[in-house]
Amino acid sequence: MKHLINPELLEKLSDRDKKHLWHPLTQHKIHSEMLAISRAKGAVLYDDNGKEYIDGISSWYTAMYGHCHPYILEKVGAQMQQLDQVVFSGFTHEPAVKLSEELIKVLPDNQEKLFFSDNGSTATEIGIKMALQYHFNKGEKRNVLLAFEEGFHGDTFGAMSVSGLSVYNGPFADFFIEVERIPVPTEENIETILNHLQIQLKQNNIAGFIYEPLVQGAAAMKMHNAEGLDRILSLLKEHHVLTIADEVMTGFGKTGKYFASDYMEAKPDIICLSKALTAGLVPMGLTTCTENVYNAFYSDELAKGLFHGHTYTANPLACAAALAALELLKTDEIQDNIQNIIQWHKEFDDGIKNHPKISSTRQLGVIYALDLNVKMERYGNLRDRLFKHFMDNGVFLRPLGNTIYILAPFITTKKQMDCIYDNIKSAIEMV
Repeated sequence: MKHLINPELLEKLSDRDKKHLWHPLTQHKIHSEMLAISRAKGAVLYDDNGKEYIDGISSWYTAMYGHCHPYILEKVGAQMQQLDQVVFSGFTHEPAVKLSEELIKVLPDNQEKLFFSDNGSTATEIGIKMALQYHFNKGEKRNVLLAFEEGFHGDTFGAMSVSGLSVYNGPFADFFIEVERIPVPTEENIETILNHLQIQLKQNNIAGFIYEPLVQGAAAMKMHNAEGLDRILSLLKEHHVLTIADEVMTGFGKTGKYFASDYMEAKPDIICLSKALTAGLVPMGLTTCTENVYNAFYSDELAKGLFHGHTYTANPLACAAALAALELLKTDEIQDNIQNIIQWHKEFDDGIKNHPKISSTRQLGVIYALDLNVKMERYGNLRDRLFKHFMDNGVFLRPLGNTIYILAPFITTKKQMDCIYDNIKSAIEMV
């Protein structure tokens, strides 16, 4: 008797993909082929043919402890047997309560309250809504948000409004909330920024300032001055402007500290978290705030509450993943690995920063970036050639225009890092 074979299985997965799927950040008429990834382990992705790729960007800065980490899988697997999902409005559960207790221990010490959501965009969306409604609840008309030039805070409407990268937001600009933008601080421009803010603050219309502390991820890992940011935050706090740190990318050890905000004396009123929060296993967002922010919503008036909710708010499985990830982050092994990668980046940088084809390099913690001395479109042909070069050689890196950056998992080995470095060197010679 002949075995019946499903005809779908005879087709390549990439061909089946084309029938129904619409991928993010993709113009399908130009880029129609999708690489089928069948599994992942540690710092390595495997495609359908068994080829290996070192995940040099932790799958968009999420899988910082590597893929399919056994400890995280164990904890989430156990939670699956106990409680998978429950509404978080009117109910609570141990994983959410325990996560709040453990996160408060490592967050900047002014943070007291946690509001769960689904992803990084919603985490920042909630931070924006908190800032606007905070002043509304106090009877103040403050309807302007302050943000850095070239910032990126997500793809929902409030998050897009405060983002400064038109490549993502152009068609929607007419629908945005009002935003004033300032450049990121440097030693040369900080006094000009502060003087400009002094004038703007006299209008008393700025509700909040949202910023990526020290590293602007989507702006090609553009880095700025901690001392200058500290001065900006201090001035804004004097004028009761709520400060919103978007740590979706920078959070959980990537900068060498638990949070980039730990480099500044002035702590944010609100912090937005996602990505490495759950180690890349399941989606979750988190917006934390001070007691002062929370108290503006704590009222006998129902309408003063924060009426924002998501079906999967504080999903128990996501909370279990986040708890396991946080435990790993605090281990000596992971902290030692972070310091190793920091040192390896420095050694690599020492040998390459003066290359004539490189215009600049920069590093903060495990985040490393270099700019090629050539003009290049963000998603143009030369960038695509670089991407193909890396993938052909078993390294997953996503250049942003002429910027090549590394943000590999904390568990990446020296041999794997050397492979990443060697491929960057050969890519430079290819340009």
